[in-house]
Formats: sequence, structure tokens, C-alpha cells
Amino acid sequence: MTTAGPAKLAFFGPFGTFTEQALRTQPDLESYELVACRTVPDVLDVVSAGQADAGFVPIENSIEGMVNFTLDALAFDHDLRIVREVVLDIEHCLLGHPGTTLDQVRTVLSIPVATAQCHRFLRERLPHADVRAANSTADAAVIVSDGGDPTAVAIAPEVAAQRYGLEVVERGIEDHAGNQTRFVLVTREGIPPVTGHDRTALVVYQRADEPGSLISILQEFAARRVNLSNLISRPTKRGGLGDYCFIIFAEGHVDDDLLADAMRALHAKQGGVKFFGSYPRADATAHDAREHADTRWRQADDWIAALRDAPRHSPGHSPGAGS
Repeated sequence: MTTAGPAKLAFFGPFGTFTEQALRTQPDLESYELVACRTVPDVLDVVSAGQADAGFVPIENSIEGMVNFTLDALAFDHDLRIVREVVLDIEHCLLGHPGTTLDQVRTVLSIPVATAQCHRFLRERLPHADVRAANSTADAAVIVSDGGDPTAVAIAPEVAAQRYGLEVVERGIEDHAGNQTRFVLVTREGIPPVTGHDRTALVVYQRADEPGSLISILQEFAARRVNLSNLISRPTKRGGLGDYCFIIFAEGHVDDDLLADAMRALHAKQGGVKFFGSYPRADATAHDAREHADTRWRQADDWIAALRDAPRHSPGHSPGAGS
């Protein structure tokens, strides 16, 4: 259990990262005491151990795809629930000491995901710069700030410049417009109530690596008109080559009849199902096909219930006839 005092929220730090920027868009989280952790697994470890009430970590980027170390930690190392998602527009900035100009730059520091998202800028505008890895964008800003070298810069959010006494040398250096990152809030337990615009995350373990295994999983959702927003195969880390599980993000809530029925079928037929959580979508939009299918399912369920409630008669026995 967490100690008495303000609720604690662990996040992928240090301060000055996009993760901090994203969680500060959530007004109800302002009352939490923020605990910066050096890695995503550290965040999840702290929450699992009860040293923090919740954790906030990145899970997907619109350019780089899913954050595999977050997915793997949730799938294999922790029993935590996703209770919210937050989407942040990402603007990468080149941060340096006051007065640093682009033609002075000889060293660029950042997290590898960030440098990959700014590859074109680095290739065209800083072709001779030495690109070095840091633990986070904010960590890169700290190294540049503490180093005092005017030829070194960091790729980081603008909030890091404000926190660590740097200036923006160039802003908007990402290769693609519309760059977004999805973050999730995780807790040890709890499921938010149905909103009508929900998402459910699952891990499905195959009973065996056999032909048709994936299609049999997908058919459970397709037959019930449940839309999947993402499906990722990941090695289970407990077997040899070919031993994979599937991480699935489906539209809907565990309280929705159709989705619950698909989950029930998967649990009965596959090697195992792990529930990550049901939570509101960040864009607050519902999938029309699922809504219509839910209505038809309830109508069909009512029809079956009426059939089951109908009077029963033995063969050869007419209603109203004597014995």
C-alpha cells in the first residue's frame, strides 16, 4: 500500500519529457505527487509494488508504431490495468545554450525514437553532427545544460528548455506533420464505467502454433462485428522461435455484450487471455458498426430468451389434452 499523504503518480521521466507534458493536460491529475522514473519498467515496478497509486507511460507513436518495451512489460511482467489513454501532439525542438546557432552544432543528443523521427532534418541540416543516445529527451536536455558546450544540442520538447535553462535553436524538426504519441494511465485494479467510446486491450496466448491460429482469433471478433484498432504479435519469451502471443486493442468495453462474448470464446478456445483493461478512447468517438451490432445482439438475445421461456410439451402430447 502507498504511504499516507497525497496520491502518487509515477511517470517516465525525468521532468521535462513529453510524458510529463501529456499528463499535465489532465486536470484531475494535478493533485498527484509526481514521481519521475528513469525507465518505463521502473514506472510499472513502482506501481505494482504499491509505492505509487498510478503510472503514466507511452504506448504508441503514430510514426514509430507501438512501444514494445511498454507492451512487453504489461504483458509478461505486471498485472496492471489501463484505465485511461491520452494522445499528445509531438513537436520536437532542437535545444541549445543561449546564442547557439545551427552552424555551430557538432553533437546532437536524444532518445533513439526521437532522433529517428527527425532523421531527415539531421541528414539535411546537420549531416556532420555526431548523434548520441540519451535515456530520455529531458535527460538529453540535462546533459547539454550541465555540459556548457555551445556546440552540443538536444532534441526535446520546448518544456525542457524552460526547465533546464536552454533556448530553442530550431522548432518543429520532426520529419512528419501530425506526429502523435499515445500514453496510458495504469493502476493496480479498477475498470472505468462504460462511456460508449471505449477501447479494450487483451493479450491472447495461442493453444498451439498451428495453421489457422490467428484467423480463429480474428473470427471471434469479426463474427460479432467488433472492430480492432490494432493487433500486434509478440514473442512470449518463454519458448523458442515461433512461440508468439497476440496483443489486441478492440473497440468496446468488457461490459458490452458482444465484446464480452468474444472474450469468453477466446478464453475457452485459446491457451489463455490476459485482460489489460477497458477505458475511454482519447478521441471520444464510438464505432458505428459496433453500436449497431450491439443493438442487433440484444434483440437476438431477447429472441432466444423468449424461445427459452415458451411452454414446453413432451412429444406426442398436445396442449390441453388429458393425460
